[in-house]
Amino acid sequence: MARARCQCLTDEQPKSGLHVWQPLEALGARRADSPAAAATRAEAVLTCVSDTPDLEHIVMGPDGVASGLAPGGVVVDCSTVSPTAVAEMAVRLQERGIGMVDAPVSGGSEGAERGTLTIFCGGADADVARARPVLEAFSSRITHLGPSGFGQVAKAVNQVMIAGTYASVGEGIALAEAAGLPLPELVEALSAGAAASWVLQNRAENMISDSYPLGFKLALHRKDLGIALDEAGRAGLPLDVARLVAAQEDGLMAEGHGDEDVSALARLPKRRPE
Repeated sequence: MARARCQCLTDEQPKSGLHVWQPLEALGARRADSPAAAATRAEAVLTCVSDTPDLEHIVMGPDGVASGLAPGGVVVDCSTVSPTAVAEMAVRLQERGIGMVDAPVSGGSEGAERGTLTIFCGGADADVARARPVLEAFSSRITHLGPSGFGQVAKAVNQVMIAGTYASVGEGIALAEAAGLPLPELVEALSAGAAASWVLQNRAENMISDSYPLGFKLALHRKDLGIALDEAGRAGLPLDVARLVAAQEDGLMAEGHGDEDVSALARLPKRRPE
């Protein structure tokens, strides 16, 4: 795939006064006024947004990517959204001669910064092959799992699994703390045994300090669990642990913790009766 023009679609103005696209612009990116404008003359468009309605608006909405991307192009979406919606969108894009690859990612903010994300892909073989050079720029593993929507189903599985891990690591830290164990030494020992996990290695420090700086928003993980539970409902599966964690996250969000890292689940077991 030839080198394509890189453009940033956002014009968000953060509190710092620095547009979020300015660091990219300094590296040679060009800001576009709309998704359609960004897609013009591009071979591939990479999207990553918060939820299904956002993706539908960016890609299929008025002045969306589909309006600017020429036949033969491919939309590569790294969001975590509804598998059903992605499969339907892929059909609509195919009618325009445009391919689509759902390519949700896992690995946290650390993986994004290091370019070592894991990517779950859904889509036609040819479209995934065209998307691969783009995805290789920020990943260490790319797995094509099936047709459109299958990447999103795989990400739903990922989010279900880490839900239980976050909750159980938080409970373990709370128990160790209550017992008076030396926590850093304990985490190091646990990381060498059967309890080892990405969450333990990368988020135990948050739980020990009871401070949850943003890595991945709890509110976004709750949104992801909603997608997974919808899929489970269609399959007739209860997913009791995922439902429990979802309820815990609902409670934390109601208390104003939705913008904290998912490791804020540890707030619950660390609480003691007054």
